[in-house]
Amino acid sequence: MYYGNQKFLVAGLSRSGEASAEFLLRRGASVYVYDDFSSDKITQTVDGLVKKGAIYVSAEKLEEATALCDVLVLSPGIPIDNRLPVAFRKAGKGIIGEEELGALYLRATAIAVTGTNGKTTTVSMLENILTACGKKCVPCGNYGNPLVNCVEDLDFSDFAVLEISSFQLETLFSLKPHVAIITNITEDHLNRHYNMENYIFLKSKLIRGLRESEYAVLNYDDERVRRLAGNTRGKVVWFSAKQAVDGAYLDGETLCYGGERYCSARDLEIGGIHNVYNALACIAACAVLGLDKPTVAKAVCEFKGVKHRIELVGEIDGVTYIDDSTATNPDAAIKAVESASRQTVILLGGMDKGYDYEPLFSAIAGGKVVHAVIYGENRFKLMNAAIKSGYYGFSLCSDFTTAVHLAIYMAKPGQSVLLSPASASFDEFTNYEERGDEFAKLVSGTADEK
Repeated sequence: MYYGNQKFLVAGLSRSGEASAEFLLRRGASVYVYDDFSSDKITQTVDGLVKKGAIYVSAEKLEEATALCDVLVLSPGIPIDNRLPVAFRKAGKGIIGEEELGALYLRATAIAVTGTNGKTTTVSMLENILTACGKKCVPCGNYGNPLVNCVEDLDFSDFAVLEISSFQLETLFSLKPHVAIITNITEDHLNRHYNMENYIFLKSKLIRGLRESEYAVLNYDDERVRRLAGNTRGKVVWFSAKQAVDGAYLDGETLCYGGERYCSARDLEIGGIHNVYNALACIAACAVLGLDKPTVAKAVCEFKGVKHRIELVGEIDGVTYIDDSTATNPDAAIKAVESASRQTVILLGGMDKGYDYEPLFSAIAGGKVVHAVIYGENRFKLMNAAIKSGYYGFSLCSDFTTAVHLAIYMAKPGQSVLLSPASASFDEFTNYEERGDEFAKLVSGTADEK
């Protein structure tokens, strides 16, 4: 693509929007930037981009910029049916995302991971393995590092390990990963995608364009994922924790691939059946890449997990505090509850994404949770789901800080306080990382007081 005579409107100035604008400016494009959200960080970003040559678009000038620009670079936070992309579509103009922009330039071998849960852990584990095998690799995409920031530093012998969300898949067309992994598909983002059919279709986009020489690593135990095998020309490699499959599987407590033993589930640093699935997906991907088996097995076992995913943040007076802020849907929270080894006070709440929370409270009732502190914008929906499920061991409060202090007050020595919200963070925070950091800060403050 020749950028010198192209005008791009970059809408949404989060990390990916800022990175896209800088990428385009370096290539001589005319770049217009717009965000309908106002904050000190956005103002700072706009000022920095304007100094580099971008043109700021106010809300009053948006229609004029829409008519002027050739291509819309859409932030994943803006739905594809928002009035801005709709206007571009009606005018017959291009709509792409940051991930698509990066994919057009990518020379490195791509390993792409999507799914409802487990994406970040799988990407991080793959980075750990590839590095142990002496490969240069960069985790990027929805992982927090925009792909356009990496493409110029990655050569043909390197690896880009991409976390891909359903939001990014709305505007992603050119990515052809050598290995595409779908971890699982459960109810998520229905406030954005309207129904499960749309959500499943978006996830399937990752493997629909694969060639026969490429690989789709799929979760055999997830019926929705298993059905997607017919939607790809790539070679399907399965992973399963329930039976032997053509790929990676759990045999008793042993993680295997193609009949060969890799390691024992007991040797994994990170616990829980969900992490066994993540490890199996990684083993399958590394096996098809031909990586050294002992090195892969050692790296899988030594992997210590990722920040904000069932992360121990401290212990005070015999109470452990666990940050699982990345659990932004009920299925992820259920996995955290199932992995609990102590009696637990759980923190639930935030912004609703269209979930049915009753299965969550059914799991809570059958697990080690002794009390749920419910907070946030969706607190009344969560409370109603708890009551419908016959679960009454909860407290209700409005904001996050109050909820954390209440959970700290209620927990007894020998118990845990688990932040696993089953909800998005956007009612009070910019992202789940900020929510998890605030939880750790509040816990640390309690320790200082004591």
